[in-house]
Amino acid sequence: MIGLVKILISLVGTAALAALAINTWMIGITRGAVYDTTQRVPVADVALVLGTSPYTHTGRPNLLFENRINAAAQLFHAGKVRYLLVSGANPSRAYNEPQKMYQALRKLGVPDAAITLDFAGFRTLDSVVRARAVFGLSHTTLITQRYHEYRALFLAERSGLSAVGYTWPDEDRRQPLRTEAREYLARVKAVLDVFVLDTPPRFLGPSRPIDTRAPAVMDYYGPAWRGQVKRLPAAASIPFS
Repeated sequence: MIGLVKILISLVGTAALAALAINTWMIGITRGAVYDTTQRVPVADVALVLGTSPYTHTGRPNLLFENRINAAAQLFHAGKVRYLLVSGANPSRAYNEPQKMYQALRKLGVPDAAITLDFAGFRTLDSVVRARAVFGLSHTTLITQRYHEYRALFLAERSGLSAVGYTWPDEDRRQPLRTEAREYLARVKAVLDVFVLDTPPRFLGPSRPIDTRAPAVMDYYGPAWRGQVKRLPAAASIPFS
């Protein structure tokens, strides 16, 4: 019995050290590509805004959402990007991240024609892989929180998408312990997804490149996504419900 306990303790310790090594490595190889000033961030045609809920689990406004939207609008109005690809989950009529991001960006003066919506960004891996494979991006600026940028940049590089990251400059770099702990484990999962499991996106679909030579067109996967795709003209209104 004592021997079994020692083996379990050894396995747990090894796993903890491996997780620490993965986190240290991932942050080390990506931190140089994260910017928080518009003056220094490189110019890109399209920025990829990663989705999150506009509200916390307690029903309060989510600062993570607000800061991502502020950062996206800031880059657009500063001329650092010309188009925004907003990517998030859309599992039901009651929860639709891209819809909320679109509405928030419009309130901040980003024109309709500059926004493309990806309703199949169920997780970070899905968003970055689809940005490359579906929307035809070869380079982008990732917009999210700094603690999340490291994983997003790692996944982007591994999917063949050249990227830098941009975070809202006034955001507190410290996050709640629960958020930091989840991201710590998510980085480990990202390494497993890439090097061990070869995890594909939940839904890929046909190629629909963003034409950066003309106003962007929104791709709509419906409030209650069922795998059906509708292509809307740029001037059409989105049937949000």
